[in-house]
Amino acid sequence: MTVLDEAPGEPTDARGRVAELHEIRALALAGPSEKATEAQHAKGKLTGRERIDLLLDPGSFREVEQLRRHRAVGFGLEAKKPYTDGVITGWGTVEGRTVFVYAHDFRIFGGALGEAHATKIHKIMDMAIAAGAPLVSLNDGAGARIQEGVSALAGYGGIFQRNTKASGVIPQISVMLGPCAGGAAYSPALTDFVFMVRETSQMFITGPDVVKAVTGEEITQNGLGGADVHAETSGVCHFAYDDEETCLAEVRYLLSMLPQNNRENPPRAESSDTADRRSDILLDLVPADGNRPYDMAKVIEEIVDDGDYLEIHERWARNIICALARLDGQVVGIVANQPQTLAGVLDIEASEKAARFVQMCDAFNIPIVTFLDVPGFLPGVDQEHGGIIRHGAKLLYAYCNATVPRISLILRKAYGGAYIVMDSQSIGADLTYAWPTNEIAVMGAEGAANVIFRRQIADAEDPEAMRTRMVKEYKSELMHPYYAAERGLVDDVIDPAETREVLIQSLAMLHTKHADLPSRKHGNPPQ
Repeated sequence: MTVLDEAPGEPTDARGRVAELHEIRALALAGPSEKATEAQHAKGKLTGRERIDLLLDPGSFREVEQLRRHRAVGFGLEAKKPYTDGVITGWGTVEGRTVFVYAHDFRIFGGALGEAHATKIHKIMDMAIAAGAPLVSLNDGAGARIQEGVSALAGYGGIFQRNTKASGVIPQISVMLGPCAGGAAYSPALTDFVFMVRETSQMFITGPDVVKAVTGEEITQNGLGGADVHAETSGVCHFAYDDEETCLAEVRYLLSMLPQNNRENPPRAESSDTADRRSDILLDLVPADGNRPYDMAKVIEEIVDDGDYLEIHERWARNIICALARLDGQVVGIVANQPQTLAGVLDIEASEKAARFVQMCDAFNIPIVTFLDVPGFLPGVDQEHGGIIRHGAKLLYAYCNATVPRISLILRKAYGGAYIVMDSQSIGADLTYAWPTNEIAVMGAEGAANVIFRRQIADAEDPEAMRTRMVKEYKSELMHPYYAAERGLVDDVIDPAETREVLIQSLAMLHTKHADLPSRKHGNPPQ
């Protein structure tokens, strides 16, 4: 088309073209209508662009394919071709470091995924992998765009394939800010971390209507797949918050503790907390009596920099704690039994939770510090029939496969197979320390005495007195605090007050650790 052929009013010079560009961009930035924006706000939800502004450093967002529009026809689609096609993609910075992001725009087709929409997501995922930078998805979509049929479903396949390709290469964070149903829920499940907002976000494969039709059960969307359900019951969600602002602020905090990719170390931070700070309070926090509970979280607070840590899966499998923290500015992953819940035993859910966390830390070069106070695996028919052997082996496999620096500290009890699984020296811990209150054994003294001295106890004139005597004898012979150290299974028994200093010095020594795994495509971990 020549200039003479152009329609009246169409710009003919560069300034006119630029003005037209700014008008088009203004339309794309504004979204479909003010009414649609008000409807989004009325649900207690922000728009996609408002969410990106909260996530990224001010003014850092650079959008990609803002002017993309779908090419589908039929079912009225040809008459409605909005810019962005319902997803905003691009990159920006969080605390000055590059982060890629895509955000569904629920105001456009309900955030439903069509072919052009999916292609935009594929592109930004490929860019994140190539650049070696984290990817954050802000999810608020109604699933596949039904009008586009199988093309939309294929779009999800491309996302899943890229999630898998990026796994262990760049951090992937899914932030659920609205509905996520059907196959769409599998992309968040493939990522490293899932955030949810109470009341406004839900995840499920089949919704309440389908559940009712098939099983007769009646349940609300939040009751089926809300944030609290996934944070406490299913374990699908790592973090749940009351509002989007808090949620996105915590995403920024998490990103500050993760490396850009698997070839880098997590960023160090200056700490005003001295490396040689003594923690005499630990002597009072942890009772010497192994049957008395205490809060392991308070122990962690006392040891890490400024008492600050980020707990992962805080409300699921509470008998074990998984957290990211800093020691002298260096990010570490902490795995710790929680004696306040189920006495800190390992069960199916605790094993799965810790195994996934250990794998994440290993993938992203985060040293692992393990605090042990574990009486064993949880006994019971449900646990055995539920596959505690298989699930416990996941944690064992994760530790054995990890090549990052690994330090374990035994505070009190460390019994049986659970002691081995919780990163004992025998499965590759680089350094193993213990407090003078440690008890390392095959089982508790009472149970051991009942097995070993069963006949003597039964034949004694006073069985209870004999049992008490045998328990005391077993403890003095095989469970005294220095038994493992004398045999080289513990590197040192330390003063609890010096724990912080010992861990920091040990991590500094292990900073240059290098370990290679056997050549293979991948292992075959227990499932």
